[in-house]
Amino acid sequence: MQDICDRLFALARPYLSVRENQKHTEIAYNFALKLLERLDGRPEIVLPTIILHDVGWSAIPPEQHLLAFGPGKFDEELRRVHEVEGAKIAGKLLQRVPLNKEDCLEICRIIENHDSGENPLSLEEKLVKDADKLFRFSPEGFAIDSKRFGIDKRKYLEKLHHFRGQWFFTNYGRELAGVELKKVESRLTSC
Repeated sequence: MQDICDRLFALARPYLSVRENQKHTEIAYNFALKLLERLDGRPEIVLPTIILHDVGWSAIPPEQHLLAFGPGKFDEELRRVHEVEGAKIAGKLLQRVPLNKEDCLEICRIIENHDSGENPLSLEEKLVKDADKLFRFSPEGFAIDSKRFGIDKRKYLEKLHHFRGQWFFTNYGRELAGVELKKVESRLTSC
């Protein structure tokens, strides 16, 4: 599986050059690995999906990115474009690695719903959604997002504490978010 993931990271790199998506994807991938260590998801679905989940941002002009995600109101249609285009791009990239067709279809289905789908159809989809969200709770993701959104760090921390109870589909994802928030708090108090 590691060879396939390495190949997908290399194939996805040009599509991840916007929105700090390369860093986001690496962090989300590491959270996916942690979730898979504890939960029974299929790595052959979860790992390729998390690597490719945000390649669709490359299809949206950079000046429109902040309209499609972040705190407050955002353009649902624009956010949806990144999911749909991401599934198309992922489908093409997946043809270049040795995965079976059914798994590729499932990977693309999850990518097409990774932000907008509110009712995950599988454990794998839950794990991808949780790994994606965990980025925001990590110290590095917290720093990127608070700067990108121009939000006071203390206020952003409060928001994340609030959303921690709502955003996660697995108890372990929620638990990991709590661990990460403690790291963020520790860094904020030491500044």
